[in-house]
Amino acid sequence: MNHKQVAEDILKMLGEDNIQAAAHCATRLRLVLKDDENIDQQGLDNHPDIKGTFKQNGQFQIIIGPGDVNKVYKELTDATGIQEVSKDDLKAISEEEKKPNPIMSFIKLLSDIFVPIIPALVAGGLLMALNNVLTSPDLFGPQSVVEMFPAIEDVASIINLLSSAPFAFLPILIGYSATKRFGGNPYLGAAMAMAMVMPDLVNGYAVANAIEDGTMSYWNIFGLDVAQAGYQGSVLPVLAVSWILANIEKFFHKRLANAFDFTFTPMFAVIITGFLTFIFVGPLMRSLSDGLTDGLVWLYQTTGGFGLGIFGTFYSAIVITGLHQSFPTIETMLLADVANTGGSFIFPVASMANVAQGAACLAIFFVTKNKKQKGLASSASVSAMLGITEPAIFGVNLKLKFPFICGMIGAGIASAFIGFFHVLAVAMGPASVIGFISIAPNSIPMFLIGIVISMVVAFTLTFIYGKRKLAAPENDKSPEEPANETNTEATSVQAGEVTISSPLTGKLIPLQEVNDQVFSSEMMGKGIAIYPEKQLIVAPADGTITVTYDSGHAFGIRTDQGAEILIHIGIDTVNLNGEGFDCKVSQEQQVKKGDILGAFNIDGIKNAGYDPTVMIIITNTGDYAEVFPVNQKAVTEGDNLLHLNR
Repeated sequence: MNHKQVAEDILKMLGEDNIQAAAHCATRLRLVLKDDENIDQQGLDNHPDIKGTFKQNGQFQIIIGPGDVNKVYKELTDATGIQEVSKDDLKAISEEEKKPNPIMSFIKLLSDIFVPIIPALVAGGLLMALNNVLTSPDLFGPQSVVEMFPAIEDVASIINLLSSAPFAFLPILIGYSATKRFGGNPYLGAAMAMAMVMPDLVNGYAVANAIEDGTMSYWNIFGLDVAQAGYQGSVLPVLAVSWILANIEKFFHKRLANAFDFTFTPMFAVIITGFLTFIFVGPLMRSLSDGLTDGLVWLYQTTGGFGLGIFGTFYSAIVITGLHQSFPTIETMLLADVANTGGSFIFPVASMANVAQGAACLAIFFVTKNKKQKGLASSASVSAMLGITEPAIFGVNLKLKFPFICGMIGAGIASAFIGFFHVLAVAMGPASVIGFISIAPNSIPMFLIGIVISMVVAFTLTFIYGKRKLAAPENDKSPEEPANETNTEATSVQAGEVTISSPLTGKLIPLQEVNDQVFSSEMMGKGIAIYPEKQLIVAPADGTITVTYDSGHAFGIRTDQGAEILIHIGIDTVNLNGEGFDCKVSQEQQVKKGDILGAFNIDGIKNAGYDPTVMIIITNTGDYAEVFPVNQKAVTEGDNLLHLNR
């Protein structure tokens, strides 16, 4: 790489005098720009030495790669005269530039509450889907499976019990998660939620009927008639109650001495919140919740296929904004009262949209001649088909624009189709090609036809337009072409299979699930992530240390067989400025497999608010026909980790 030329190209494509502040980490330039409108994004995307770009937390990040990013950064600062800043300074500058967005803050709040409990809802939802398969008539014949085979009736009964539990006791899950998010004791939140679903109360699903037929029981509280109503399956009431509980608890924590605080704060928090819940907050929020749910059902029943077509068309655009993070809240309300709502219309639409973006991305794989684009499209398209759309949307479709639009069109048509046939989900699950497991059994055929429509339309439109669009010379550059004639450091890769061992002990995580777009989209290359259980990093193979950092959070190794490996400890841990890291090697040092490279403090990283997940990336992935991890859930240092085939 001609680092000076790359720096000059970046400056030209960012716009004259457009960099406000600059820093770098192990893989990327981190810049705060004055005006994003001046960026030549197409030029950056097509540059052979730039692996990708994205904006996050007010910083425009350009992925260069380990060993090169620091040299490009030096050329960049030398050419502009920009004063080098620390990661903390850059973060402070970017925070100043960001304008607070109350809508996005609220959505993030909902996401923080619901994401931790989604596995329980998905488990219950899929079991509910299985129960529907066993008990629904006209699926495999006039009778249900249970009626045809009475011997499995009790099996179905247990499955039904397990599937109903997460929804019947949903307030307890939400109470724990929400109170924790609001800064209170999550166990108090769970206890308060338990009170809201006590068997002594009229079941939440029967409250309306009990009031209507006059069988509702009431407490007399200081002359007020307070309904003894439960809140099974409720969402909004328990969210409000959790917020009140957390704030009351914090109020007393500040005002009671240690001994009294420990003894009386929990009691005061629960009793005050309890009376507020049953007298005021619960009934008010129940009415609001019922009104919102009824409004959504009315909107769906009124607009039908037309409304879902519009929703499906713009679903992927909503994903970009992050607004979709609020959808689990709405879906939970629809599914919690499935007897009245019929199920969720959001899940089927999300499936159509995700599959459409995956199909559009797959079409790019077939039409592009850009090797970097083709490699990313191959993996990102499969990921999107299985419900993880970020690599496809951000890594391929949005950059080219037309695949994203073609995907929107495919999703809109498919969503309109399933809307006309009233396809609803009766459970939460993966919004993907296998989403049929969460669909009402009698609607599964129409759901699958919708998936086919979504894929065919998105793929065909992208393929036809892409054949003409990507034939243009400016988009036909191969990123593997050398940027200049002085590049004499081509890596020699031996034929055959190469096995890379694990540099640490821990649980394996697919790279696509890592909470960092650079790694999850495989911009840096293919690999695997490990959630560490021990704090030692060792050499995964014999080779030479190509990259080390003062911060100690990353290592680059070129193995004797030609594989270039990046070991990156944690996400955004460069901001710790070396605190908690101990580097034992230096650049150009020869190492043997198993030699200690460094150590890190897992608890220190977590306590500082960072994710300690370690990424192991093959940065010269393009030199191999295959790069794939071992089929295991956990590894110990020295175990086989990655296989590389020519």
